Amino acid sequence: MTPNQATLAGEVSFSGVGLHSGVRTTLVFKPAPADSGIRFIRSDITSKPEIEAHISNAVHTGDYSRRTVLGRGDVTISTVEHVLAAVRGLGIDNLTIELDTGEPPEPDGSSAPFVEVLKQAGIVEQDARKRFLEVKSPVVLSEDGVQIVALPYDGLRISFTAHYEHPLIGTQYASLDISRKVFETEIAPARTFSLLEDVEDLRNRGLIKGGSLENSIVIGDRDIMNKEPLRFPDEFVRHKILDLLGDLCLLGSPVKAHIISVKSGHASNIKMVKHLSERFGKPEKSLAGRHVREVPSSLSIEQIQEIMPHRYPFLLVDRILSLEEGKRVVGLKNVTINEPFFQGHFPGHPIMPAVLIIEAMAQVGGVLLLSMVENPKEKLVYFMAIDKARFRKRVFPGDQLRFDLEMLRLRMNTCKMRGRAYVGEDLVAEAELLSVLKDREEVKKRGIDK
Repeated sequence: MTPNQATLAGEVSFSGVGLHSGVRTTLVFKPAPADSGIRFIRSDITSKPEIEAHISNAVHTGDYSRRTVLGRGDVTISTVEHVLAAVRGLGIDNLTIELDTGEPPEPDGSSAPFVEVLKQAGIVEQDARKRFLEVKSPVVLSEDGVQIVALPYDGLRISFTAHYEHPLIGTQYASLDISRKVFETEIAPARTFSLLEDVEDLRNRGLIKGGSLENSIVIGDRDIMNKEPLRFPDEFVRHKILDLLGDLCLLGSPVKAHIISVKSGHASNIKMVKHLSERFGKPEKSLAGRHVREVPSSLSIEQIQEIMPHRYPFLLVDRILSLEEGKRVVGLKNVTINEPFFQGHFPGHPIMPAVLIIEAMAQVGGVLLLSMVENPKEKLVYFMAIDKARFRKRVFPGDQLRFDLEMLRLRMNTCKMRGRAYVGEDLVAEAELLSVLKDREEVKKRGIDK
């Protein structure tokens, strides 16, 4: 059974000094409605700009490998990974995080202090199902000696290999199934770290202005310079897992996958998150904040007509066999000799026009898109483009077309789907379809104005 989404029971605040900015910051964690996601608000700016914790808002900076930065326009929030790791590790789906500077505080270099303050507020279940991003096929990122692999997995497992030439670190490996308990006890306390030889260079670049032996492990030539001993024998690789969890939060939803990483940092983590979002991503963020209707996993013709505006002779979907919210839809079209297009295509040799096969495919995809909004009767799906269309076999009267469409990308109100059409087990057509969702009244108004 799919667990429900979660948020905080009440507000809670936390103050401290930013690791890189050195500026004192106060965070205020606030409950948020279901399906709204994780959002930061800069309360120090008059307009109080909001930035969603989503890969589309990740900002590339010259020190990208040292921290994760989010931004919209000229407003940024940096070093968000430890806060986001705490939020995702505790299973929180919806949260507003207000802060009065451009960087969260860094109390001890780990996520443990954020975990404690969030638990103080209380975590409550919401009346909406969690939506997981599921990795359904292997994804590999390999560059400059770094490799990240994402494999299908029923849950979240992270296997990480960290390697440094320094003898006090060397090569460390950890592999953990990530649950809330495992996160709290085995990952959240692991602290960030830096080599002593790098400290001066980082300060010259304007970084770690708030860095100290209280919020970072500093590794000298022969020993650890901190008074506090290591919290784990392999604390360094555990912190790398923590950072990766924080970056995975930018998918916008919890992920089901086995992530295998060799020497990755924030820059490569962000690239992998982008690949996963584009390939298996859920509905884009503009829909994520809306109420989404509960829809059955299959639809009859009567239920299809409640969603789709098409009618005879141009409704080319007879039944929806399966519907996975925001991910996939399978529909049927029964092709009979009574179809009006057979009168002219072709007399004595009836063949279903290829363009109508694509139209039927697009209508099945339209059911998936319209099923995600609260009032589908107020919306229209406009067909924008066809890519990679291929027609493999002819379709005749008596055939039953089965359409299988997978959501590839959904940004703002525009979506891209990959569709395949089958008769029995034979692939007869395939294409990638680009569509846009419009308000019906707005479309009518524009038509009148013209």
